[in-house]
Amino acid sequence: MKPLAVIGFLGSTLDQGKTVDRWQRWRPSVAVCQHDDLLVGRFDLIHGRLHTALALRVTEDIAQVSPSTTVRRHILDLTNPWDFEEVYGRMHDFARAYAFDTDAEDYLVQITTGTHVAQICWFLLTEARVVPGRLLQVNPPGRSDRGPGTHAIIDLDLSRYDRIATRFKAEATEATSFLKSGIETRNAAFNAMIARIEQVAIRSKAPILLTGPTGAGKSQLARRIYDLKHARHQVKGPFVEVNCATLRGDAAMSTLFGHVKGAFTGALSDRAGLLRGANGGILFLDEIGELGLDEQAMILRAIEEKRFLPVGSDKETSSDFQLIAGTNRDLSRQVASGRFREDLLARLDLWTFALPGLKERREDIAPNLDFELRRFADAGGDAVTFNKEARERYLAFAMSSDSAWAANFRDLSASVTRMATLAPSGRINEALVADETARLQRSWTREFADGDMDLLVRHLGPERTKALDLFDRVQLAAVVRVCRDAKSLSAAGRTLFAASRVAKTSSNDADRLKKYLARFDLTWDRIGEA
Repeated sequence: MKPLAVIGFLGSTLDQGKTVDRWQRWRPSVAVCQHDDLLVGRFDLIHGRLHTALALRVTEDIAQVSPSTTVRRHILDLTNPWDFEEVYGRMHDFARAYAFDTDAEDYLVQITTGTHVAQICWFLLTEARVVPGRLLQVNPPGRSDRGPGTHAIIDLDLSRYDRIATRFKAEATEATSFLKSGIETRNAAFNAMIARIEQVAIRSKAPILLTGPTGAGKSQLARRIYDLKHARHQVKGPFVEVNCATLRGDAAMSTLFGHVKGAFTGALSDRAGLLRGANGGILFLDEIGELGLDEQAMILRAIEEKRFLPVGSDKETSSDFQLIAGTNRDLSRQVASGRFREDLLARLDLWTFALPGLKERREDIAPNLDFELRRFADAGGDAVTFNKEARERYLAFAMSSDSAWAANFRDLSASVTRMATLAPSGRINEALVADETARLQRSWTREFADGDMDLLVRHLGPERTKALDLFDRVQLAAVVRVCRDAKSLSAAGRTLFAASRVAKTSSNDADRLKKYLARFDLTWDRIGEA
């Protein structure tokens, strides 16, 4: 065992005793050295000059009860021992100057003596590892007992305490379940991501970026993050949400940053703006990639300095909020094309979480199906269930690779609402499921067909799109969609040519896709930029 060093304040009251009667009293600084199972090699005794005589007497008494213990006295004068700022500063300086050698010694910090302020400071310094030791608490003996009393050593590594560790684990599980709205999700990657979000949400006020396709649940997750932080008293202000795709022109600046009366035509009174409204709370900017560059610049300053200038005002205003941003775009590509500020992305990218679409979480469809039924009942409808055959048929359809789930969880929610509303006597039967699955398939087919022209016009322009045969339009639109959803040219190639890869008739999917796009003067980078 390494030698043991104890550090502690002299007890100006508890350690008193001028006559031989002092041996009948319990004195904590002396008692520390009287325990047979606590062999103190050195005692660093801290005291003010006013109590030097008492410190010398305690030093002599320790020598009597424990001759092997060396006492080192340290003078620490405090103007006000109840002033937290002064006490912490002086104790911090003491700890920084102390020659700790954890390879050669173990350290205990005596928290029985000293003011309550000093005891709190010992705890903070030890928890922060400024003092690399453990806390020591000594207690007097019972009324009928004699001797040094008892002692307890407190290790601030709480994972060492079974009951505390179990409680922390239960709280973490409860928090992640809360973020998932109580849904027993089964996708391992998604569950791991939610656990990480829970850690970040309760420990950080830095911006959070949620990415993922439309309908993946970004807005709902942002709200749950706010509710979690609010329940833990980490935010007091409101949750303010805005879809940036709805903001255009001067109205965007006014909506976000507010304006003063007369700032522009129609500005008949002052307007606070959403950033100011989110003071003390959380601001959720959904589809942040749709903001203009000027708005992005002001958002960046508001994040970093908590200050911004309302439209038409020459006086800054402030707002302390946490930002959560959502987007279904690849912001890195937006930066490359000059449509998104690189410095803003760098600020947002500290904590980025990519929410997968429903197609990537097919094992979670069943628990989400039950959740949507519960939500329908909570919204004022009757409790509705599936019969066994209908549920099996719906899940088989929902989890098949043919189901597009174009709007992700919004599609699923709308689907359940329709069936629950029409369910006879609160039971969804096979006939209802057959009608609903046919409706979804028609909807997805129509959506893809109607979107082909818009999608291709965005990449080729109206004239070139009109010049394409219908066959080429459909095929090229499908290829472009896959490219937009894929993370790389190779990944898109693997998806598009999966069958030929299995048949081993294709060897270089990326090159094959590259040549196909070149027929239409398209490249992977151009698709990403658009």
